Formats: sequence, structure tokens, C-alpha cells
Amino acid sequence: MSGGVGSRLWPLSREDNPKQFHDLSGGGSMLLKTVKRLKARQTGETPVYLIASERHAERVRNDLAPIDLAGGAAIFEPMGRNTAAAVAVAALRVLERHDDALALILPSDHEISTEADFWATVESGVPAAKAGSLVVFGVKPTQPETGYGYIEAPGAPDSNVDEPRKVARFVEKPDLETAERYLADGSFYWNAGIFLFRASAMRDAFAAHAPEIWARAEASLKAATEEVNGVFLPADLYADVPSDSIDYAVMERAADITMVPARFKWSDLGSWQSLLEVSQADEKGNVKLGDVIAIDCENAYFRSHGRLLTAIGMKDVAVVSTLDATFVAPVTHSQHVKKIVEQLEKSGRLETRFTPTEDRIVESGAWRKRVRHWLFEETLPLWCENGVDRVHGGFHEALTFDGRPVLKNKRVRTQARQIYAFAMAKQQGWTGDADKLIAHGIEHLALKARTVRGGFVRTLTVDGAVADPTEDAYDHSCVLLALAHAHAAGNKDAMRLGDATFDFLDEHLEDHRLTGFLETSEGKGLRRSNPHMHLLEAFLAWHQVTGKRAYLRRAARIVDLFRSSFFDADTWTLGEYFEDDWSRAVGEQGQWTEPGHHFEWASLLVDFAKASGQKDLIPFGRKLYASAVANGLNRATGLAYGAVSRAGLPLDRMSRSWPQSEAIKAAIALDATGGPDLKPEIEQRVGRLFRWHIDPAPTGMWIDQIDEKGRASATEVPASIFYHLVSALTQYLDRVE
Repeated sequence: MSGGVGSRLWPLSREDNPKQFHDLSGGGSMLLKTVKRLKARQTGETPVYLIASERHAERVRNDLAPIDLAGGAAIFEPMGRNTAAAVAVAALRVLERHDDALALILPSDHEISTEADFWATVESGVPAAKAGSLVVFGVKPTQPETGYGYIEAPGAPDSNVDEPRKVARFVEKPDLETAERYLADGSFYWNAGIFLFRASAMRDAFAAHAPEIWARAEASLKAATEEVNGVFLPADLYADVPSDSIDYAVMERAADITMVPARFKWSDLGSWQSLLEVSQADEKGNVKLGDVIAIDCENAYFRSHGRLLTAIGMKDVAVVSTLDATFVAPVTHSQHVKKIVEQLEKSGRLETRFTPTEDRIVESGAWRKRVRHWLFEETLPLWCENGVDRVHGGFHEALTFDGRPVLKNKRVRTQARQIYAFAMAKQQGWTGDADKLIAHGIEHLALKARTVRGGFVRTLTVDGAVADPTEDAYDHSCVLLALAHAHAAGNKDAMRLGDATFDFLDEHLEDHRLTGFLETSEGKGLRRSNPHMHLLEAFLAWHQVTGKRAYLRRAARIVDLFRSSFFDADTWTLGEYFEDDWSRAVGEQGQWTEPGHHFEWASLLVDFAKASGQKDLIPFGRKLYASAVANGLNRATGLAYGAVSRAGLPLDRMSRSWPQSEAIKAAIALDATGGPDLKPEIEQRVGRLFRWHIDPAPTGMWIDQIDEKGRASATEVPASIFYHLVSALTQYLDRVE
């Protein structure tokens, strides 16, 4: 049987590369060593069958390529249904192909001392198995182990210690006091999880104690697909097999069970302590595997995969380091690593599921649980409390890393983006006070940030006074986007305020030459593509929530400007700064491009193409995405730079969190256009966002800036970034299966 995960050996053993595929004690993978052990029987060829997870089929084939299974085969489960189902399938296969022969069932990930001792023990159980008894194998305890199940099998007073004896009962993993009593008693054995039986005897036991498991396993095996590489059980039928262990389903209920005491040394290698005990140690009892330097350490297990591990003065500890995780514990507590795994899985972390490699392809939707937990259980609860200014109104501009408000001027764009975030949260089913928070933000904007002409100022002081009265197109785009989603979330004031904002936009910010919009109502300085991009986003949002094509016509004018002025067809880049006539700005500003905006434009162009039918825009989106990936990423971290030249030279080497969010949106949008499959790339981009910006930060926060060497460079958590994160991650939840 090779279907387990081996979570007690995390972080090395994971769902995609579990314990049985690792070389833990030398001589090859545990699976390969187990099959070789079975092939070493001296009394003739024995067919070997392997029951494994279908997701590991390729790994199984690679490990067993040089091995002749003597007429056996790999049988692949589409999903795990516990050991009772696996044993039933094994017994059914024996009855189908080998009459009523004996079947030996054993795990593929245990350490057993010698092949000769193993087979001598097994052969001593053959007479009982032939007579119809279900045979199990017990290991004489050497210490009061709490991590194993036990078998009570007293034996006759004058019996040989190696003689088979009847089983009195199976007992669960005991506490320490009970384990000490078992050790002193002498009639208790560790349950090695190895079974020997006549196939018909196991069939009869299932019929008596677990008939549904047998019947559904039989139906699955009959419908299985047999290929050169193995037997594949059908997912629809196998999913109906009840999930239970063979111990609970059959062995603890069956009457005729014989136990054979093991003559071999055995370990299930179920903890880092057990690996310390079986591995080659130095003169001070230390096991060092990988790139390890240990000074003045004793009786410690050090294992490193991929980076240098150093330790001084450590005693009786296990330290295991992989590319993405490090585990440290006293060796006597190392079996409790499952508590860590449970905590990681609860929060949706992927470190329990996937092994980090440069070319790893993660299955689509792998990050869904982690994303949802981070948004709804960690981040929204923090920002709906700490991020709200309940004294002066609105929302705080930033938080410190210990969750305190940073008392600084409040930008209107930040106020609007927080409204957007809570509106999107409500649309995603968040059960917090979204309505009150949306109303709180809109009221603050309407009372404190409106100008006499009906627009909005750029900045307010902490207490709500006007700090910068400039009427900025960028800020108005953010307000319009927020109001669109507030309207979709049911806010009664959003439509009225949105209409008034559109009136102001048309009257005071639209270029009278109908060539886009002015930066500010004064119309001074260089012109930028960025406010137009955010206006396009706002126009599309209003079209989405109302269905009115008037908003789509507004969006079309921005797209026309993109075609005529913003996009450079020769370099596949998008300019940021322009002269008044939309010619490229001179000097470095004319060369300045931002990978994050390339990603952002790519997703918006796809959205507009879907809404308008202008499918010729999709290649523009692909070119922008390709340009950003080819020239705009820090190859050391995989994160987008702040800015690069049109020739691809870094101009701003800082990596902020928002471009990584926009890269996710772009990949999601383009994946739905019928081009290359970007699903693996979507998962990788979500992974990078969490790896660099989210997971290293305190709960519910993010590290906004990472320097070119991968070092955190942020001193606070800017609230304005929440909009980018919510936008990207809710799209991930909505569109990725």
C-alpha cells in the first residue's frame, strides 16, 4: 500500500511527494526498498501489486521502472478511501487473478532490518493463514511508544517467543502511562500494519463486518481501466466506497486472528525521532543530512534541502529545512508535527501539499482555501476595526505592523478604495458590517471631500480638513469605481453621488478637444495614461452594474486613446508620460514604463473586448502581458519591478505588492480568451504574492515593498493597496476552479 501522505515527516513529506518516495535511510526510496524486499523471497517468484494514488502514477512508474513485478501491477486510486478499501481491492484482485492464494499486505514506507528476517517471519505465519486465520505481525516494544497502535497477544505460558499466538484485542495509541504498562506486561506488541491471509478469508471477513466496502470496491475494480502502466479505478464508483481503516472495519471485529512476533527490527519511520534512531550518526549522536554545519551539538537530527543549515549547542532536537519551510522541535516532541500541519491546512497554506521546486506546476485552484481564509478570516476583520477612523470619519491611510493607525493625511483615493474593498467583500458573502462601513466611507467623502463644484479634493487632514484642494482625475476615477460597487452592494446614496461625479468629470476634467481627460481641473503639467486606465476601470464597472451602454461608450473613448497614443507597437510597451498633444514625453519620463500597469491594462482590455465585442484588443493584452513578463520581472524573486525602460532596463528596482496583484488579474483574464493555458502561471503568481508580500507580514497585513535582493523594505501597511489585493483575489476566487 502506497497511498499515505506521511504528514508526521513534514516539511519533507507532502501530498505531492509523500514519505514513501523519499530516500530516508539510504538505499533508495522507501517504495523501491519495499518492492525489492518482496522480490527477495527465496521460495519462488511472487507477483507484486502496488495500490497507490493516481496523482503519483508518474512517480511510481519512475521508481519501479527497473523492477519486474512478476505478473503484478500498479493499481491506482483516483482518491484515497483509507486502508479498508485498499485491502478489499487487493483481495479482490487475488481472487480474480490467482484463485484463492495467500495475500501479504504491507505499507510501502516502513524500515525493516533484513530481507531474510522479514521473510522468515512471514513464512512462519503461512500455516495459520492457509488454515483461514487472518494473520497480523507484531513487534516487541523496546520503549513505551505512544505513536503506535498495540496488539495484545499473550501466548501460552510455555510457548516460544517467536511462535504465532491468538490475538486477544487491538488497542489504540495509548498515553504514556498506559504504554509503560504495556511494556512491563510483556504480552503487548506494536502493530506493524502487515497482514497475511487467504483471499477468501478476507472476503468472508468483509462480508461479516463491512459488506458495503467490499461490494463497492468490487464494482470499482470490475469497471477499472487496464493500461500498460497500471490499473486505474474509476473515480465515480470509487468515490462511493466508504472510507475506513482495515483495523476498524474488519480486524477489531473478526474472531480468528493470529499474531506472529516479528524477528526483524522494524520502524514505521513515522517521526523525526525514529529517523534519528535508524540513521547513521556521528560520534556525538548527530545525524546530518544535506548542507549542514553543527557545532557542539548532541543527539540531534539535522536535515537540509536546498540551503545551508547551521546550529550551535543544540541537544536532542530535530531541525528540518526545505526551500520554503523549517521545522524545529525537541526530538521527543517531533511526532506532534501533525499539529503544525493541521494549523497550516486550516488556514489554507500550501506548504503541506506541494514540494517547492523551480518547475513545479500547481493544480488549478490550489490557493483557493488559503486566499479565502486570508481575506475573510484574517484581513477583513482587522481592517474593519483597526483601519476605520471612528473619531474623525473615513479610513486611516495606513497601519503600523502592530496594527496601530498611522496618523497622516488621508487621500481621497484611499477612502474610495476602502469603500470598494468592503463593497466587494459584501458581494463575496462576507458577513461583517459591510453596509455600515460603505455608508461610513461615502458619508465622509460627501461631507468632507466634496468641492463647491461637485468634485472631490485630493487630500484631507486626519481630522477631515482640506489639505490639498486639487481636483485630480485619478482620485475621481477611484471614487467612481467605489460608488459603482457600493451601488451593486445596495447602498442607496451611491447612484446619486455617482451621477454628480460624472457631471463634474464631464464639465471640469474632460479635455475640450475630446482627447481624453486632464490630469487636474487646472490642466497643467505632463499628461499620463494611468488616470485614464483607472477611468476605464470605473466606466466598465458602471456598465457592469447597470447594463447601460452609455458607460461602455465612455470606456471606448479611453480604449481609442490607448490604440492611438499609449501603446507602442514596436516595443509592446505602454507609455506613462506624454506631452499635451499625447506625443511621448522627452527624456527618462518618455522611456518610463511600469510592468504593473501593463498587467492592469491587459485585464481591462480583455474585459472591454468581452463587453464590446472588439476582440482585436485581446492580442494587445497578450503583448502587454508578454512584455511585462519578459522585461519587467526581477529574476531573483519573480516579482515585477516598479518600472523599466522601453528597452527593458530597470528604472525602479523596488517590487511593490500591487503589480503582483495585477499580474494575477491579467493571467486570469487572458486565460479565458482561448490562448495558452495560464492556469499554472496563475497559481504561481498567487504563490509569489503570498510568499513575498503576505505570509511574512503579521496577520491580515502585507509587506508592500520588497527590494531587488528580496528584503522587506516597508515601514507601514498602506491601506490603498487593499483595493488591489481584494480585486485580484476575489477574481481568483470567482474565476479559477
